[in-house]
Amino acid sequence: MDRCLPVALLLMLLVGCGSGPVIDTRYSAASQDSRVQYVILHYTSSGLDRSLGHLAEGGVSSHYLIDRQPPTIYRLVDESRRAWHAGESSWQGRSWLNASSIGIELVHYGYHETAHGRLWPDYDPAQIEALVVLLRDILQRHNLGPERVIGHSDVAPQRKVDPGPTFPWQQLAAAGVAIWPDTAVVQQWSAHLKACLPPIGWYQRALAEVGYPQPVTGELDPATRNVLTAFQMRFRPQRHDGMPDAETAALLAALSPQAARQLVAQQVVLTC
Repeated sequence: MDRCLPVALLLMLLVGCGSGPVIDTRYSAASQDSRVQYVILHYTSSGLDRSLGHLAEGGVSSHYLIDRQPPTIYRLVDESRRAWHAGESSWQGRSWLNASSIGIELVHYGYHETAHGRLWPDYDPAQIEALVVLLRDILQRHNLGPERVIGHSDVAPQRKVDPGPTFPWQQLAAAGVAIWPDTAVVQQWSAHLKACLPPIGWYQRALAEVGYPQPVTGELDPATRNVLTAFQMRFRPQRHDGMPDAETAALLAALSPQAARQLVAQQVVLTC
């Protein structure tokens, strides 16, 4: 009988090695949160078949793809795994956001060039309704606020323009799955700023405070105009020319408390 014990013990060890280590899960740390910190929205620039082929079989991917009619949600990558959708990206000082975000692609053709500039088609209402349902579920499960829903052009303004100026950010904000500045606050700031605009460095600091990858150079260089364009496409889509005007400053002041405080502190400077 005693001779059988080593054999039995050896068999138990072999079984243990084959199934992996024994983990005690009785304790859970209080200091933790989801690895998912952002949800990044994109459009595909193509129809469903090409989008599925590109995202499911190509070198890029997204966690979800939402078709238009009927509004079908496809899960292409499990949320626990990294999808390749954001590329070189930055938001709120964090870079390379593939590792910390969920990517959602919407089947949408983007823009096409005309003699009068870019023409941006509207999004399908049913598709947006499906997106809202999905976003509510994602934000609830990962304990994220609506400010964590952003666009590809927000995190990569030097090279991306999706989801574009016709994307209904205000509708998403009304549904509680995105942010939008308070209209009354924007109007108050706009009235104050019509007489004199803040310096370019203020715009750059305000954009960085909101989250955009924007260095403070004090110059209205092409990179700054690209970031301003991305901001305007999202919060003032009717005119997104990348110019630092009074309405853009008012939107930034409404979204950035620190930028608003700087305006108050600089009132003497801003008096023209």
